[in-house]
Amino acid sequence: MSQNTEVTGAELLERVRALGPKLIERRAETEKNGAVPVETIQEMQEAGLFRVLQPKRWGGYELHPNDYFNIEIELAKYCPSTGWVYGVLGVHAWQLAVFADEAQQEVWGDDDSTLISSSYMPVGKVQHAEGGYMLSGRWGFSSGSNHCDWVFLGAFVPPKEEGQRPDMRTFLVKKGEYHIEQNWDVSGLRGTSSNDIVINEPVFIPEHRTHRFADGFKCDSPGNKENTAPLYRIPFGQLFNRSVSTSSIGMLEGAIDVFIDTQSKRVARGDGRKVSSDPSLLDALANARATVRELRSVLTLSMNTLMDYAEKGEVPSIEERVAFRYDSSRVSGKCRAAVLDLFAASGGGAAWQTHPMQVYTQALLVGRQHHANNPEKPGHNYANVSMGANTTDFFI
Repeated sequence: MSQNTEVTGAELLERVRALGPKLIERRAETEKNGAVPVETIQEMQEAGLFRVLQPKRWGGYELHPNDYFNIEIELAKYCPSTGWVYGVLGVHAWQLAVFADEAQQEVWGDDDSTLISSSYMPVGKVQHAEGGYMLSGRWGFSSGSNHCDWVFLGAFVPPKEEGQRPDMRTFLVKKGEYHIEQNWDVSGLRGTSSNDIVINEPVFIPEHRTHRFADGFKCDSPGNKENTAPLYRIPFGQLFNRSVSTSSIGMLEGAIDVFIDTQSKRVARGDGRKVSSDPSLLDALANARATVRELRSVLTLSMNTLMDYAEKGEVPSIEERVAFRYDSSRVSGKCRAAVLDLFAASGGGAAWQTHPMQVYTQALLVGRQHHANNPEKPGHNYANVSMGANTTDFFI
């Protein structure tokens, strides 16, 4: 059932804060069980959190991307895996909105709270078929897939004629046409249930259930005919890359809270002095807090700039896009470095699995491993474009 579409980001953020104590209480269970609890997803649904980027015509709120990212940060502060899952699933409402309307009808027609997971790695095997394509393959890292009835899968469509380039697309596949292989066994972000998606026998995907990356790059997709808000004229790559880096900011914020709580009154066993006077501890805390402020500021500025372009009916330049992409790719690494300093200053007690610093440290170590959070290629591309070369990255 559709909800009231008139809600502010500030109201949603207050709903997240009200959920905070429950998320903290369930954090150990989430990691132990390898999945965000069903009741947590239900509470997030009831709070309307997944509707931030969803079109109003489908019961969504069409809010500013900064509202979405603020929610992601706040959730990750309480529970890293929950924040990560929200970041990934929450952005999918935006992408479905730029699919052809027929695809939107299929997913949201009976239930506009339906969720979609994803794996955009372009490893699918595609064959042309009348009216669409035959798709098969195995895709990894589909976070939150156990809570979803559809999945977005990446693949290259082979050219029909020699000399043409392959066409990178997202394929929308419904539950029953794929199965989830439960193989997520990792050291951090265990609760994201980022399992494999498998299609052994090729399934037919009609044309309307595909979205061309080129259309997302040009900010001109089939769904823009019905969903005309400026929000849906932002390059998809800019939103998606941020969706997998921004939870790191919340994880670092959570680690800072734990650090202050555990270290402000801790007394060293060796000499009985309060450790809060240790310069290395103070340096670690100051750096972590400054890192959060820096990363939040850059994120806010980037999204404001992108929305300004969209509201004017303009498309951001390649130079700006590659800069924004590089900014996003650096977030997780900066947060990882800061949390490792906090961990080092937390004493031997932080080594215990039961210490609350562990969940944030391990989450940031694993989150940095995501392809989108590796700054090397985006950095080289940014530098090359700065010197006059053409971009080699079109998921921007």
